[in-house]
Amino acid sequence: MKPHAVRLLLLVVSVVVLGACGLVSSSGTYRSAALPDGSEPLAGASVTVSSKSFTEGVVLGKITATYLAAAGADVADLTGAPGSASSRQALLNGDVDIVWEYTGTGWVTYHGQTETIADPRELWERVRELEEQQYDLVWLPPANFDNTYAFAASSPTAERLGVQSLEDIAGLPVAERTFCVDDEFFSRPDGFVPMLDAYGIPLNDPNGVPADNVTRMDAGVIYTSTAAGEPCNFGMVYTTDGRIKNLDLVVLEDTREFFLPYSGTAVIRGEVLAEYPEIAELMGTLSARLTDDVMRDLNGKVDIEGQEPSEVAYEWLIAEGLIS
Repeated sequence: MKPHAVRLLLLVVSVVVLGACGLVSSSGTYRSAALPDGSEPLAGASVTVSSKSFTEGVVLGKITATYLAAAGADVADLTGAPGSASSRQALLNGDVDIVWEYTGTGWVTYHGQTETIADPRELWERVRELEEQQYDLVWLPPANFDNTYAFAASSPTAERLGVQSLEDIAGLPVAERTFCVDDEFFSRPDGFVPMLDAYGIPLNDPNGVPADNVTRMDAGVIYTSTAAGEPCNFGMVYTTDGRIKNLDLVVLEDTREFFLPYSGTAVIRGEVLAEYPEIAELMGTLSARLTDDVMRDLNGKVDIEGQEPSEVAYEWLIAEGLIS
C-alpha cells in the first residue's frame, strides 16, 4: 500500500474510533510534502495531531500535521476538535498525541491556579512541572507568540487621545474611558473588573469608569466597533487575532503586567516523546518562527481572506523553507 493511502486509512480508522467520544476533525486534512533535504527523521512513527476548533488552533494543528508528515511520520489529522475539552480529554486519554495549548489556560483552567505570574518563562516552567508530574504531558519550550487578552483602539482614536498603554487611559477625561467587552471577559475573576482596579479606574466609580461607559457585546463585534470608535474607544481583543492588522487597531501596552501570559506551546504525551524524541527538535523549529505578527497574518488569511487552514499552513511552511 502506498504511503499516502496508509495515511488516509489511518485517518479514517482514527475518526471512526474517536467519533464515539465526540472527537472528529471538522477541518479536512493536511497537504503532503517532504523536508527540503529529503530526510525522514520520523520514518515509522505514528502520530495523532489534534487542535481546538478556533482558527488559530486549527492553523497550528495543520502546520504541525503537515510538518511531522513531511518528516516521515504517519499522521492522523484530528484538528478542529470542538471545544477546549475535547482535545484536552483526548490527550489525557491517550487518543491524541500532540496538541497546541496556552500556558495561561494550563495554569488557570486546567490547574485552577489564581496566582498571577507575569514572566512568560516562569509561567511555562510552573505549568510544565505540574503537567509532567500529574499527567506525563510534556510542554515543549513555548513559541514566540502570546495570545493573551489586551485592549486596543483604532489608530485615529489612539492618536486623538494620545494613548499607547492602559495606564494612559487613567489620565483621560472620564467621558473618554469607554470600553467594549464580552460577557465572559466581564465576569472573569482575572478579567475586566480587576483590570480596572489594577489601573486605578474602578468600575461604577464616578472618577473611574461609570457603568454606562461599558458596552457588553459579542466578541466578534468588538473589533469592528473599536475600529469605528463607536460605542467605545477601547475594545477587548486577543493579541494574535488577524483583525488587529486588518482593521489597523493599536494594541495598548499592559504596563502593569495585569494579564497572564498565554504563550503558545506544543504539548505531547511523554511516552510518545520518549519513543520519538526527534519530535522535540522539529517542533522547536516551528516554535522559533511563530511570532505575534506571524500568527496575526496566518489567522487573517483564514478569517478575513477565507483561505483554508491546510493551505495557509502549507504555504507558510513552503515560504519558510521548511518543506518542499
